[in-house]
Amino acid sequence: MRSLWSLGLAFLLALTSRARGLDIPLEVEQLPTITVQTAGPVIALPFEGSFSMRCEAKGNPQPVYRWTKDGQAIDPLYDLGVKKERNNGSFVIHSGLLAQFQGKYQCYASNNLGTAVSEEIELIVPSTPKFPKEKIAPIVVKEGQPVILECNPPQGIPPRKIYWMTIGLQHIEQDERVSMGHDGNLYFSNALEKDSRRDYCCFAAFSAIRTIVQKTAMSVVVKSSYAIPERRPSLLVPAGVQSEVWLVKGEELVLECIAEGFPTPVIKWTRRREKLPKRANIKNYGKRLTIYNIEEEDDGKYICEARNSVGDTVHYFNVMVEEPPRWQPEPPKGQLAVVGSDVHIKCSASGKPRPVISWRKNGQPLDDGPSSNRQVLDDTIVLHRARPEDSAVYQCEVSNRHGTILANANIMIISQYWTLALCVCICIYYGSPLAAKDDTTESVEGERFSVFKNGSLQINQAGKEDSGEYVCFATNSEGKSAITALLDVKVSLYKCAFIIRYFLDDGMLQIINVNQSDKGTYTCTARTNLDQDTASALVTVLDVPDAPEDVELSEHKSWSVRLAWVPGDDHNSSFIVEYEESQWDPGTWRELQRVPGNQVTAVLTLHGHLNYQFRVYAVNAIGKGPPSNPTDRYKTPPAAPDKNPENIKIQGHLPHQMDISWEPLLPVEHNGPGLEYKLSYRKLGVEDIWKEHLVKRHAFIVKNTPTFVPYEIKIQSRNSHGWGPEPKVVTGYSGEDLPTASPRDVAVEVLNTTLLRVSWTRVSLHFLSLPQVHWLRKRSLLHSNRIPEERHFLTFPGNRSHAMVPGLRPFSEYRLTVNVFNKRGNGPNSDPVTFQTPEGVPEQVPILTVSNAQRDSITLVWAPPFEANGILMGYLLQYQLINETLAMGDMQEVNVSSADTTQWLLQGLGEMSKYMFYLSACTRVGCGPQRMEEGSTVTEASEISEAVNTSKNFHLIEGLEPGTVYTVRLLAKSRLDNASIFEDVIQTRVKGKREYLHLGVSTQGWFIGMMCAVALLTLTVLIACFVTRNKGGKYAVKEKEDLHPEVESQGMNDDTFCDYSDSEENPLKASQCSLDGGMGGDSDYGDEEECQFNEDGSFIGEYSGHKNRGSVRESNGPSPATA
Repeated sequence: MRSLWSLGLAFLLALTSRARGLDIPLEVEQLPTITVQTAGPVIALPFEGSFSMRCEAKGNPQPVYRWTKDGQAIDPLYDLGVKKERNNGSFVIHSGLLAQFQGKYQCYASNNLGTAVSEEIELIVPSTPKFPKEKIAPIVVKEGQPVILECNPPQGIPPRKIYWMTIGLQHIEQDERVSMGHDGNLYFSNALEKDSRRDYCCFAAFSAIRTIVQKTAMSVVVKSSYAIPERRPSLLVPAGVQSEVWLVKGEELVLECIAEGFPTPVIKWTRRREKLPKRANIKNYGKRLTIYNIEEEDDGKYICEARNSVGDTVHYFNVMVEEPPRWQPEPPKGQLAVVGSDVHIKCSASGKPRPVISWRKNGQPLDDGPSSNRQVLDDTIVLHRARPEDSAVYQCEVSNRHGTILANANIMIISQYWTLALCVCICIYYGSPLAAKDDTTESVEGERFSVFKNGSLQINQAGKEDSGEYVCFATNSEGKSAITALLDVKVSLYKCAFIIRYFLDDGMLQIINVNQSDKGTYTCTARTNLDQDTASALVTVLDVPDAPEDVELSEHKSWSVRLAWVPGDDHNSSFIVEYEESQWDPGTWRELQRVPGNQVTAVLTLHGHLNYQFRVYAVNAIGKGPPSNPTDRYKTPPAAPDKNPENIKIQGHLPHQMDISWEPLLPVEHNGPGLEYKLSYRKLGVEDIWKEHLVKRHAFIVKNTPTFVPYEIKIQSRNSHGWGPEPKVVTGYSGEDLPTASPRDVAVEVLNTTLLRVSWTRVSLHFLSLPQVHWLRKRSLLHSNRIPEERHFLTFPGNRSHAMVPGLRPFSEYRLTVNVFNKRGNGPNSDPVTFQTPEGVPEQVPILTVSNAQRDSITLVWAPPFEANGILMGYLLQYQLINETLAMGDMQEVNVSSADTTQWLLQGLGEMSKYMFYLSACTRVGCGPQRMEEGSTVTEASEISEAVNTSKNFHLIEGLEPGTVYTVRLLAKSRLDNASIFEDVIQTRVKGKREYLHLGVSTQGWFIGMMCAVALLTLTVLIACFVTRNKGGKYAVKEKEDLHPEVESQGMNDDTFCDYSDSEENPLKASQCSLDGGMGGDSDYGDEEECQFNEDGSFIGEYSGHKNRGSVRESNGPSPATA
């Protein structure tokens, strides 16, 4: 009988988030979906023939494929020389020059709706491993010392195995004393003489590439010892007291402890608070602990203890099991939504450490601009009011330091005029004879229902009311069959609350609220069209240390105990042990001892008669961590004091007594009840008995002592259980009295102009005294008149008889006395001594200026020094030619023999040359420090006119050449100041031409005529006013000025050019001010171009340029001549 045909039915529910994974008929337009891809990484071994890079996708329209390598777009044919397969993106790499193919590949499948992206496929082309060529010096040690032979094997394709053999390929014998570590090094816990040999060789075997490499042979020389000293164990591997180990779930845990010491230490493994897992194996002579297929419950703290007959040491391993990213519960699904709705794409994944999620759209990073309707919220993308252009393939990439996973989510946004929802029921049937859909049963009807020829049912605008059971019937001559499917149309809404902690801005990654999950290695990749580069950074999250645990007491003795603890996460810390006692200060914790971070035990020295408890906390650069739980109470028995008072002070506040005080013992240092002190003292250097006093206070006064006599003092503590240790003897003096004698035979020796040596005879008194030297400058020998007294003094340490007095003034007369003083006060002065300091060199001249520079001469002006320090004999003037680079010419010298000379004309200089001038004042002893000044000669000669009449506001310069450029300077009469009051560049007029240096309205004929008329009219008014004044009358303006005088006029002094005057010698101020153009000291030059007349009425405006008040500016024209 023919087999009954069978029927299969599958549903596509595109409205719900479960759409992904169902088979959408290719007749329906859809986004591309990756269906086949190579699972990476791919290791290209040289003896394999070819390597496939698979990439297949489905979609409507048919997807097209492209590839990237290390983030850069490539064409397999043109860039790699390989051909893609038809109808998909796969290609095959054949063995050959494989190095060019190494990299990270990614496949992109695109159509006009979007782009799907494959997971990253890494192609690894291993290189041949090899040891570097090196010359290794022999290792020489004494017998019993540890030895480490480093292998440092090269990296290669795992598995890798390390062997230690001789040149003759004989294996090095290993045992508890000699063993190979997991890192490949060979460790000797203690070397013996038999270990000496010259052919220790390390071999690395790589079975995957069928390669074995050998390191250069090493030589070990062990020198024999008569007796090997015993040595407490210490760890060669690992370093420190604690280390952290991270593993991925399912990996193999390998912990190793290799210790050195003599006798050879034995290793013991434990797990804190738990037993070792049943899967744990101990290998390598007890030095290595391994656990296969590690699980989360295997994390915790593992302890290795190395012990021999001398002592022990421990190391703690904090084992943390982590996981690569995985979907939780599944990767994101494709969705179909209408325009205007909110679409949530959730990408939930778990992993340890917490994975980082990144999003892409059609393979490109998301652009979250201000106008974007897209919001990225950690593990969810929200499309607000979705638009048709939001249709795309969204990639979610989840990664942590253990791996990366990627998922594509096809999101279709359709118009409201499209179907709100689409449900396609695919009914696939077959049989023999050929089966057909049964039309005898009642079919679903309506515009929203469509039945295809292959039996598939499509429901348009599916809604909640379409939920229910649907039956697909098929029949042939052998019978009929049916299959029922349940359709449930749902709308999934959800919200997710989270906090964003990662921000990327202009290449800078910022993490806020950092916690321990953020530590690890971060890699930044910078790409261009030509190349890419990466940089990695290891982030270590620092925190205060955790509290130590399991604090225990051991080795109990009368006044000592050993404290041990298990450190928490120490974060590079040290430890502090604290104690609290219940008798003197209960409830107060005080520091007892500091312990380095590489130790977890400490022997504590205690005091007697106290009830202790202890605790430990760790401290690092961030701060101190919480303390451990306190230990049980430990009470010590009473005992005699174990120390005496310290910081003994002996003072004499009065002449005939000695005050003794000391720092008492702390209460916890009493060691028992009834504490008191025995004070003993006697004179120093005299056969005398010790005088003793028992006191309970920490001070005592010895009365009726001689003045300032040395004593020996000692203080011993005792309690009811005995005396303390033998005390130390200290020396002190009894009280001192006021000095009554003065130094004698005071003599002075003048060493130079500023230094003096003083000597005297010591004062023979029984007290500690210090000498003081006082001196007074009475007068200068240069001037007979007295000067204000300058008093000085110096104090010198020790009971000395001489001293040096610096800082004296040359060519002066002084008076000097010496006395002694102590804490009680100053003694009498010695007889005064008068002395004189010799003549010295003068101070630097205060000012040196260069003026009246001519073509071949310069005038130098200076002022005499403030302090001549002797009889001024003259000046030394030196000068030399320099250039812009300050290269010096030959030094020239001029002796100015007159002390009253303060200026000098230097002639015979070079034209347009720069000179450096040096001037120093001189006495009979020599010349003082130099003052330097720089100056230059000019190209043309300059002329100096007669003195300017300050009562006029102009000065006429005659004898100028037509059409010539001149520099005009107005200088102050004092030659000590080289600055110009006014400077300008003018050009005289050429006869017959109307060309001037400054063209303007003032050169026009009509303007000149008008200004001359105004000037004539003004002159007429002035004459009339003058005549009226002589007749005794007053004109209206004068009356107003008398009634309302100007404020400026009242404030002017005699130097002001613009003055009111009743004298006939000066013109009226009102008239003069209107004509002078502001020639006063505070006037502005050149505010206006005014028409000016000289005494003969001639017009001089044509020679005036634009005037700048108080400034000297450089001309860009021809080299000017100064006048």
